[in-house]
Amino acid sequence: MDTTEAQAAPATERRGGRPAAGTDPAKRRQILEGAGRMFSTLGFDGTSMSDVAREAQVSKATLYVYFQDKEHLFTAICAERRDRNISELITLLDPAQPVDATLRHFGRQMMVLLSTPFVIAAHRIVIGVAERMPEIGKEFFEAGPKRTAVALASFIDTHVEAGRLHVPDSYLAAAQFLELVQSLIFRPRLYGAITETPTEAEINTVVDSAVAMFLAAYGPAARG
Repeated sequence: MDTTEAQAAPATERRGGRPAAGTDPAKRRQILEGAGRMFSTLGFDGTSMSDVAREAQVSKATLYVYFQDKEHLFTAICAERRDRNISELITLLDPAQPVDATLRHFGRQMMVLLSTPFVIAAHRIVIGVAERMPEIGKEFFEAGPKRTAVALASFIDTHVEAGRLHVPDSYLAAAQFLELVQSLIFRPRLYGAITETPTEAEINTVVDSAVAMFLAAYGPAARG
């Protein structure tokens, strides 16, 4: 390979076709899977980078090539699960379906997801590191709560155009609904005031009330 060809070669590939340091997707997957097992077993505070390296069967030097610290490793795991879960939630927002039934199903599934121990732990970790690593907090918010609110706002807009809702600001209305469905469920568990998983009846009560309040404010009868 001459100098021109070497300069033109992708930066993510070494000679011989091997990925450059920190760019091998299989190795990254191996590390994430090992880390996921350790965090699930020992929790965030109880897991060290040495534990992760041992479980993932990589050297600590290799581990640090891919992830600069435990916080970034944990948030990478959170991002994968979050993106998959939110994509599944968003598919529930079918504009062809009735507003009340769709919001009820969406809200219930959202609260089942937010009440899982891993999701609660992820929120605690991000809050804990956001002041010194604001980029993690910003990414977590934009790819999680904000993405969900934007998708819900789009669903609301469709029903506004059809005359089934009267909403001056769809993003505000979406954010309000997302807060309503979390009432008495998410924050007590986030702060550790409640440790038990919410029952189906508890979730249904809160979500049904949230839907009723949303429609009272923005349904056809609310048009002034």
